[in-house]
Amino acid sequence: MPRSTGNVLAEILAERQRQDAKWGGQDHDPSTWLMVLAEEVGEANQAVLEMLFPTYDKRAAERGPRTLAEYRQELIQVAAVAVAAIESLDRQDQSPG
Repeated sequence: MPRSTGNVLAEILAERQRQDAKWGGQDHDPSTWLMVLAEEVGEANQAVLEMLFPTYDKRAAERGPRTLAEYRQELIQVAAVAVAAIESLDRQDQSPG
């Protein structure tokens, strides 16, 4: 059953809260945020790769095939990191308007 946009956004918010609980508030420069975001996108790519080719390497073969649910969770993390980067940028940009 498709999830509504509101439900997906609630999941992203919950992931943001989990990230803040784990790491605390973070204010990185834009290039650091892009590296963190790229790492998360890489994990989403990894999930799809292991779903499509579950025996491509020994670790993936031992773990078994990934699922669409795992890929989806990685996308939630990508979105949450993007939100964290925007929040950080907004905190650092104190210019009017």
